[in-house]
Amino acid sequence: MTATLQPIAAVSTGLRTGADFLAELKASKRTVYLDGALVGDPTTHPAFREGAKQIANLFDFAADPQNRELMTYEVPETGARALRCYQIPKTVDDLRLKRLASEGWAEQTFGLMGRSPDHVANFFAGYAAKPSVFAKHGQQWADNVVKFYEYARDNHLYIAYAIVPPQIDRSKPAHKQADPQLYAGVVREVEGGIIVSGGQQLATGGVYADYLHLACIHPLQPGDENHAINVAIPMDAQGLKLYSRRPFAKTADNSFDYPLSTRFDEADCFVVLDEVFVPWEHVFIYRNVELSRDQWWLTPSHTYGNHQAQTRYATKLRFLMGLAKRMNEATGNEAVPPVQVAMGELAALASIVEGMLLAQEAKATIDDEGVVWPSKAMLYAVMALQSEINPRMIDIVREITGAAMITLPSSVKDFESPETAPDVERFYRSAHLDARQRVALMRLAWDFIGTEFGNRHQQYEKFYGGASFIVKTNMFRNYDFKRAGALVDRALSLPPVGSD
Repeated sequence: MTATLQPIAAVSTGLRTGADFLAELKASKRTVYLDGALVGDPTTHPAFREGAKQIANLFDFAADPQNRELMTYEVPETGARALRCYQIPKTVDDLRLKRLASEGWAEQTFGLMGRSPDHVANFFAGYAAKPSVFAKHGQQWADNVVKFYEYARDNHLYIAYAIVPPQIDRSKPAHKQADPQLYAGVVREVEGGIIVSGGQQLATGGVYADYLHLACIHPLQPGDENHAINVAIPMDAQGLKLYSRRPFAKTADNSFDYPLSTRFDEADCFVVLDEVFVPWEHVFIYRNVELSRDQWWLTPSHTYGNHQAQTRYATKLRFLMGLAKRMNEATGNEAVPPVQVAMGELAALASIVEGMLLAQEAKATIDDEGVVWPSKAMLYAVMALQSEINPRMIDIVREITGAAMITLPSSVKDFESPETAPDVERFYRSAHLDARQRVALMRLAWDFIGTEFGNRHQQYEKFYGGASFIVKTNMFRNYDFKRAGALVDRALSLPPVGSD
């Protein structure tokens, strides 16, 4: 069996369009299981078709000539246009432009699709920015990662990743699990490549992506070498299986009552690899615990990917602020002093996230190879607090709105029935909105906060950058304690002063 890189069909603009994406997804024979059955075509399946349309909209937005400068850049080596998420920043302004492109996409989904195509693309830009980190362990690994990055860049690929081992027995390292092939890893070498088996999580967007990036961000130890790999696998590779969690779009029966659930579910998937062949050219780390660790911290991959993630999160909080403001207007309590205080706290928290995002650029650094890094201290500071900021903001909105989000008619059908419509139209209105407008607003807020879709987002943001103790440890490693300690040393060395 062989796996080759097949270029995606070019279009007149040189960029991938939504139609291209949907056609390629439809033609892909990937293995996705839902409710015990194989999903045939994600573009038509009721659980996944609307999500596929949202991804297609992102490609159309980027391919629109009006968004050319915002969403793309000219590749110096080829002169062609590529998605800006693949750009390796050489100046702080390049980093700013990458943020603006991520913001452009995030606004199309209101910040609700956290693993949009620009997320893992930024990780590969980070790898390709520092091939020297890979070359330290063998030039072939550096060559492989740069070549794959260039291929992904030039063909505008959507890559999903699974970089966390299953939660089976976290008290034991990978190689001491009851079954040595529980965690994803290499099984053996074969002619032309390696065979990979095991499970890995959490391939958000895997149903829609072109490739799977398989690696491990958890600390590995001696003995875990079989799991210390970094590879790229086509989503339709033989033996690669995706098990989707329950899709929210499948049970959301109409877009009036579930305006977000029906559109923006990005489908988290558990990955099972059953004797999957990976050609050597798609192997970037092989049985190397040291490099498995260094890929995240000695390259800007983690900072680029999370610079994008914080751009998306800031956009999502801006959407939440807009929702809270509109609900206050609808209920007529916008001028109430306690409500204004609560809104001020919401605004402060949202502004902290946005300010820390901008600080990543203001305090960015350029390394000795001319690569720009977002400020790690500013990045990890906001990531460390995200698990506390997000639930606090959600709780404030709950307090502001009271019963407004739950004292609603049972469904849109109550507006359509001649028996119920008169009462609904009369009693569910507000001073500024008719009943249908007010209910639509409150349904939007409830879908963001209270539905299964909304609660998945609360859990998602809580662990977006990993468990908070891990992110806080990253912050500990990147804070300038030397400068802080110098102030203390200077205070301790002040000369004595005499008494009057």
